Amino acid sequence: MNIPAVEISGLIKRYGQITAVDGLTLTAARGAVTAILGPNGAGKTSTIEICEGYRRPDLGTIRVLGMEPGSGALRPRVGVMLQSGGIPPAVPAAEFLTLLSRFHAHPMDPVALLDMVGLTPVARTPYKRLSGGQQQRLSLAAAIVGRPELVFLDEPTAGMDPQARHATWELITALRAAGVSVILTTHFMDEAERLSDHVAIIDHGRMVAEGTPGELTGSAGQLRFRADPGLDLDGLVAALPPGSAAKESPAGHYVIEVIRGGVDPTLLATVTAWCAERGVLANSLRIESRTLEDVFLELTGRELRT
Repeated sequence: MNIPAVEISGLIKRYGQITAVDGLTLTAARGAVTAILGPNGAGKTSTIEICEGYRRPDLGTIRVLGMEPGSGALRPRVGVMLQSGGIPPAVPAAEFLTLLSRFHAHPMDPVALLDMVGLTPVARTPYKRLSGGQQQRLSLAAAIVGRPELVFLDEPTAGMDPQARHATWELITALRAAGVSVILTTHFMDEAERLSDHVAIIDHGRMVAEGTPGELTGSAGQLRFRADPGLDLDGLVAALPPGSAAKESPAGHYVIEVIRGGVDPTLLATVTAWCAERGVLANSLRIESRTLEDVFLELTGRELRT
């Protein structure tokens, strides 16, 4: 029987009068990268901290590798990357990783791991003198030094330059290839789209969508073209299939979005015929797929969250 890496059913977590997680149900498969996405305050951190055993749920059941979160038997099998903190400021990177490796039965070689995350040149540098991106990479190394079966990565590339970010992506891909289950939280939608086998989008403590990146973004979902500014978009939408939308941004640049079904030859013909009937020359036509960021904003809104 293939036990899921994480199994959450009906999870509820309250802080006073605030319900941070409201009946969340989620399954993360073994040997896969599962991204949990959501705006600030959506309930991601509470959900992850409960899975890691740092908080207790008010209601619901949670199993991590088939066990209760935080159990002693589970700790050697799970790695946790914290976004900040947890490493003594004055301890050099190599010394910290070497010390940490001694708490595991079959650790990775600390020297090789430092090289893997690009920290060999700063191996003797105290943690407090590392850049933000270097601190992140040391935290990532600390999470995987014990060869975990499951690793929680919280904003793993925050503060990293593009080179370090791509190297981290390669490392996460290598972990998955080795059979390690990865639970990822990130605000970088391109990162989630590139790395994840499964994506769960939550908002206000509830699941609003889940699936593979391809399932969530769908097929080619946007038709873009240029024409004279100020076209009658209400009239254009009325001629299109249900579920279509049109906008002009900036002036003279038009986007036709198809939420379900994608852009097909019929829709393309409808748009060009509508333009031709009105003497409008539509140029620079191109068909694009929606990105995961497009889907995320559609589902959670565009207003700023605190």
